[in-house]
Amino acid sequence: MATTSDFRNGLTIEMNNDLMTIVEFQHVKPGKGPAFVRTKLKSLKTGKVIPHTFNAGVKVDVARVERRPYQYLYKDEMGYYFMNTETFEQVPIPEEIISAPAFLKEGQEVEILFHADTETPLSCDMPAYVVLEITYTEPGEKGNTATNALKEATLETGATVKVPLFINEGEKIKVDTRTGDYSERVKD
Repeated sequence: MATTSDFRNGLTIEMNNDLMTIVEFQHVKPGKGPAFVRTKLKSLKTGKVIPHTFNAGVKVDVARVERRPYQYLYKDEMGYYFMNTETFEQVPIPEEIISAPAFLKEGQEVEILFHADTETPLSCDMPAYVVLEITYTEPGEKGNTATNALKEATLETGATVKVPLFINEGEKIKVDTRTGDYSERVKD
């Protein structure tokens, strides 16, 4: 049990049969009336962010969650399989809780958030940027960088991203996993 004075960004609490993470909070002491805490809570099940107001001093149930390093192994009809990099234990993860499954390649390091009491996976967070090789794209044009024209490129994972015209097949690029956009060309 914790009170509203223990609130901090990233704290996970149990509320309405759901696990909620505090995205932001603000302690408010109006001139008239009791103090309260205004929060934005993100549901770990649905991903929705909702506003909620707590009276100051209210007790809340804190959920124990742990971030653990995992490595992506393979995918089959049951889901995506990851291996704990410390214990070498394998766990299947459903596609819905992976932040950007289209950019997963074998050997990719990720962080999986687990509910420590029930050992259930809550979310699988990819790194902000991944380096992937282009397996197919139309031939590039040298010097055509004045315009911001883009073309389609297929990556080694099968995902398709828009890249500048000068990028060629076989090159490696850095992709932002949060937006799915091309970031930069990677030199070997």
